[in-house]
Parts: sequence; structure tokens; C-alpha cells
Amino acid sequence: MAEYGLLIDYEYCTGCETCVVACKEEHGFPVGKWGIRVLDDGPWLKDDSGEGGNCFNWNKIPVPTDLCDLCTDRVAAGKDPTCVHHCQAFCMEFGPIEELAKKLVAKPKQVLWAPCE
Repeated sequence: MAEYGLLIDYEYCTGCETCVVACKEEHGFPVGKWGIRVLDDGPWLKDDSGEGGNCFNWNKIPVPTDLCDLCTDRVAAGKDPTCVHHCQAFCMEFGPIEELAKKLVAKPKQVLWAPCE
């Protein structure tokens, strides 16, 4: 299991895709390749009352791909991965998986991601 990962709080992700652009620039990925993508979940009608309704939900969820290496060169230089550094909503956190997992339990609408070894 990987030692480090990303905790992504998608409740506050605006879908700006700054993480996507920063990653592509950092790694020089060609057109059609990404280290992280922002996926759309929605829009879908949110009806918690069971009586119909007109509230919609639309989640933007940043998802690292298999090309993500957590910016090993940046991390080795004492910096955060570029997606974390450039996230305008401050909804991404890099750190040891054990510490991130504790934070994951405390709040819904988060995902914990670690690269495959």
C-alpha cells in the first residue's frame, strides 16, 4: 500500500479544473492524457422529503488517474503535488494515508486516493 495519498473534499470543489491544467503543465501530458480529471456527478434531482421537489445536486469530483505519481519530484523538493498547490477551493490535501484516513472518517463527501504501487 502506498504511504502517501490525496484527500479530496469534493463538497467544496467548484469544478474549475485548475488541478487538471496544473497537472498537465507540470508533467507535459499530451492531448487526451491526464493525471487528474474532474468528473461530473449530476445534475440530479435531490428529493430528501419524498414529496417531490425542485432542488438539484451537482457534484464535481477530482479523480486522479493511473498517470498520477503524486508529483514525486515536487514532493522530494519539499513541495505539495501541483494539484494541491493550485487548488483554488483548497479542497485537496496531501499527506500520509493514515493521517488522511482519520480525517476522512470525520466528514462525508470526501475521497481518499493513493497511487498503485
